[in-house]
Amino acid sequence: MFRTVRYPEIPRSFADIYVYTTIGDRYDTLALQYYGDSSLWWIISIANEKLTQNSLVPPIGTQLRIPTNQAQIIAEYNSLNQ
Repeated sequence: MFRTVRYPEIPRSFADIYVYTTIGDRYDTLALQYYGDSSLWWIISIANEKLTQNSLVPPIGTQLRIPTNQAQIIAEYNSLNQ
């Protein structure tokens, strides 16, 4: 049985971190580096909606926004997908 997954809107914050990608960067490794949990890769991916969502590898040299309010985002995700 399949279930639709809903992702929350991720508002911008002055506390967000911005990085430029380099060779070897992936959403999951960035999530591990900044959140301590690689399974939260989707937060970084969704926060950068202008990039294609079909790959774990962002284009090299791209500026990525890394939200710092992951606890709030996860709580909203859980609320949307009960």
